[in-house]
Amino acid sequence: MPEHLHHAILGAGGVGGLVGACLARSGAPVTMVVRRESLPTYPEQLQLESPFGNFSVPAARAAEVPPSDVLWLTVKATQLDAALAAVTRPESVRTIVPLLNGIDHIAMLRGKYGVEKVIAATIAVESERVAPGHIIHRSPFARLNVSSKGQSLLAGTLEELQKIGFECRFIDHEPTLMWTKLIFLAAFALTGTASGETTGYILSDPKWRQLGLGVMREASAVAIAEGAKIDVDAMIAGVMKMPGNMRSSMQKDVEAGNPPELDAIAGPILRGAQKHGIEVPATEELVAAVEKKAGLGLEQRL
Repeated sequence: MPEHLHHAILGAGGVGGLVGACLARSGAPVTMVVRRESLPTYPEQLQLESPFGNFSVPAARAAEVPPSDVLWLTVKATQLDAALAAVTRPESVRTIVPLLNGIDHIAMLRGKYGVEKVIAATIAVESERVAPGHIIHRSPFARLNVSSKGQSLLAGTLEELQKIGFECRFIDHEPTLMWTKLIFLAAFALTGTASGETTGYILSDPKWRQLGLGVMREASAVAIAEGAKIDVDAMIAGVMKMPGNMRSSMQKDVEAGNPPELDAIAGPILRGAQKHGIEVPATEELVAAVEKKAGLGLEQRL
């Protein structure tokens, strides 16, 4: 393994900017892949404001994914198909690590690029792009979990991110890796978007807390039926300790009039529930509330 892998970041938003800035800070070569029309004005440096420190670092820019050791996919699930047009030479990319919300994208990417090339991973963080190349990392944590299949290539990279402040782990069991993130995210995103409130308000309000915990228990039942190993009580205990000022990206998307990642986040729960005959009333209630708030028509619904 080279001393520093070459990283390409496809998706220059809050998550991509955070990962790109921290990788560049560690000394690794980083290329931010942006829309062709944005390339002339995209800054030559990434500016990060974070609990890990405030800094600016240089990063290369490109409209197509260059030859790279690791391609980090950090776009919204709703933007994935369009974004993949920038992967014009997939044979020149050694490994793809998607950090998208949801689960279904893993099978789609493996069908397109090969099972061995795509390494399952998740990130838990609140990070926002406030201007091109300017990222504000708002949560006190950034938790990156990666399938153990990527350990031989990515061990050094994760060690460097840990030095900066990330919490990083390799996870042996892929269904557990992916569903653990989705269980938390579905409850967080659906309650936050439906209520328009922060985590602190949701956890203090009996109605919203009951709905959120209901989603966690329903999603956990589906996850277990799908083969994941889930301790829902331990997950709920962790949620109760969350910072009170957090807001989900789905909530911000709906407030900004952008399409929410509703199918990516709630879809696997609803489809899995139907497949396994599991009732998910809290999830269904919150999905309907988000649909109404986002003004989704019938053709856009799950």
